[in-house]
Amino acid sequence: MPQPATPLVIGIAGGSGSGKTTLARLILERVGADRISYLPHDAYYKDLKDLPPNQRETVNFDHPDSLDTDLLIEHIRLLKQGQAIDMPIYDFKTDSRTGRYKRIEPKPVIMVEGILIFAEPDLRALFDVKIFVDADPDIRFIRRLTRDITERGRSTETVVHQYLTTVRPMHLEFVEPFKRYADVIIPEGGMNQVAMDMVVARVEALLQLHGAPARPAEP
Repeated sequence: MPQPATPLVIGIAGGSGSGKTTLARLILERVGADRISYLPHDAYYKDLKDLPPNQRETVNFDHPDSLDTDLLIEHIRLLKQGQAIDMPIYDFKTDSRTGRYKRIEPKPVIMVEGILIFAEPDLRALFDVKIFVDADPDIRFIRRLTRDITERGRSTETVVHQYLTTVRPMHLEFVEPFKRYADVIIPEGGMNQVAMDMVVARVEALLQLHGAPARPAEP
């Protein structure tokens, strides 16, 4: 029997609110969710439920130490070996893991998305394709403000405070400098249709090189 092809591993990085999640969703739609194991780095935040509220408020969620990247690396390696994994489900309103998991099956593409994924050398080394989504700081801040208020139950004051004290300085230290490792830099992420078409075509071509089966034609 022929051996299954080694999965193609794609990393999508960029600042908070840059549009990287939009790009990841469009790749899922265009290439096919049935062909992609999708791992958002956000799912791997460390569980803070045992920390007192006053200590929890001091945690820097924009620093690499706030994430269990070792577990993410282990999960990528298991998927590459053809084994399914249980990805943790994180609750951003309580800053804790829910105790529930999402079963992720091995597929021809492993797509990892997150702010800090290029800042971790061992994680970065696993990517066959590295994409950095770029956007102006004011656009990123507005998107983050809207998301944190509507989806995560934060107030305007807490979002602004977090942006000034951790998000912006950590972006300058751990995000912006590492875009030099990207194979492709996309301004405005999923809003850039020309770049999107090029990325999807390149992913499809690389899948063929990796020996993955073609996506069935639409009926």
